[in-house]
Amino acid sequence: MIFDIINKKEHKKQLSYEELSFFFNGYLKGEITDDDMTKLLKAIMKNNLSIREIYDLTDIFIKSGDILTIPIDSCVDKHSTGGIGDKTTLIVAPIVASLGIYMPKLSGRGLGYTGGTIDKLESIGVNTNLTEEEFINGVKKIGFSITGQTKNLCPMDKKIYALRDVTNTTENIGLIATSIMSKKIAGGAKNIVIDLKVGNGALIKNKKDAKKLAKIMINIGKKYNRKVVCVLTDMNSPLGSNIGNLLEVKEAVLVLNNKVRNKLYDLCVYLSSVIVEVGLNISFNSAKEKVIDAIESGKAYKKFLDFIEYQNGDLSLLEKRQEGYQVLATKSGYIKNIDALKIGILSMNLGAGRKNKDDKIDFEAGIVLNKQVGEYVKENDLLCTLYGKDEFFQDINQYFEIVNRKPKNKNIVISIIR
Repeated sequence: MIFDIINKKEHKKQLSYEELSFFFNGYLKGEITDDDMTKLLKAIMKNNLSIREIYDLTDIFIKSGDILTIPIDSCVDKHSTGGIGDKTTLIVAPIVASLGIYMPKLSGRGLGYTGGTIDKLESIGVNTNLTEEEFINGVKKIGFSITGQTKNLCPMDKKIYALRDVTNTTENIGLIATSIMSKKIAGGAKNIVIDLKVGNGALIKNKKDAKKLAKIMINIGKKYNRKVVCVLTDMNSPLGSNIGNLLEVKEAVLVLNNKVRNKLYDLCVYLSSVIVEVGLNISFNSAKEKVIDAIESGKAYKKFLDFIEYQNGDLSLLEKRQEGYQVLATKSGYIKNIDALKIGILSMNLGAGRKNKDDKIDFEAGIVLNKQVGEYVKENDLLCTLYGKDEFFQDINQYFEIVNRKPKNKNIVISIIR
C-alpha cells in the first residue's frame, strides 16, 4: 500500500483522506521510513495537493495531538512564514501583551536557510520545551508565552517539518498551509494574524502564490471557526541588520528599547497594530498609536523581560563578543538591494542553520549588515561582518546591488488580505 500511495501521487492523482491518514499517521508511529515519506513529499512538491487534500491533511495533522483551549477572550496568535533576519515574534509578542492582548505562540525551528524563533530563544537559554500547563500559565501571567511544539500538540507537523527542512520539500503551498494552520488551530487562539513573506528570501517567491496561500489559510480558518488575517510583506532583502540566532535577539532588544528605526521596526509596528486592531476591536490608527507608545514608554520591553524571567532565559549571553570577518565595499553608490536568499544560505553555511536534520547550530554564527538598502556607501566602507565557520569567510560584494542614483523607498508591507 505504501508504494501504491506514492505511485498514485506521482501520477497526479488525488489521495483520499484514508490514504493520507494511513501514510502520515504511519510515519508518526515509525511504521513508514524517512525515505518513503521523502518520496511522497517530493511527489507532492512535483504535483501539488488539491484543495480537498489540503483540508484533509490539515485535519489529520490537527487530530494527531491535543487542541488547546485558551480561556481568554482577547487572544490573537501571530505567525510568520519565515524569512532572512525575521525576528518579529520576539518584538511583536511583548508589544501586544503590554496592551492587553494575549498571545499563545507555538513556534518552530529554522527551516532550511530561514531562521526559527525557537533556535533564537534557545541562543539565550530560554526554555522552549514547556508543558501545556506551563504554556497556558505563561500566557495568563505575562500575556504571551512561546514554546516549541509540545509532545501532545500537533506532533505530526513537528516530525514532518524536521524532514521537510533537510529534503528540499519546503516550498509547496499545500504543505505550508497544512503546517501553519494545523499548529495555529491546535494552539487554541480564535484570531490569527499571519505575516506572509514574499520574495527570493522567502518560501513563497511571488505575489500570485502568496495570495493563493493566503486565501487557502483564511478558508481553513473558517472551517474551524478561526478569523485569519494575512499581511503580505517583502522578503527580497533581509529584514533588519542582523541574521543569525544570537545576533537577531540582540537586534530585537534594540528595537524594543526604541534604539532602532528601520524596516524591521516599521514591520513590527504594522503587524502589532493589526493584532491590536483585531484583539481590541478598535481602528488601525488607534491601535498604531498604542503600539508606538508601548515601545517608547518601555512597557513592551518590560514584558519581554518578564517573559525571559518566566522561561529562564539569560540576557547576559547577548554580551558575548567574537572576532568576525569584515567585508569592505569595492565601489561607491547607493545600495538598491541585498540578496536575501544568498545572505540566508551563507548564514546557514556559517553555522546559523541546519543542512541536515540532526545538525547542531552555532548560536553565535551569522551576519551583521553594517549598511542597509537605500544607504549611500563609499568604497572601503564596512558593508557587513561575518561570524562563524571561517572556511566560509569571503568577500560578498556581489550580494549587494550598488547603483549611482538613490533608489525609491520600498514599502515593507505589500498588502493585507482578510
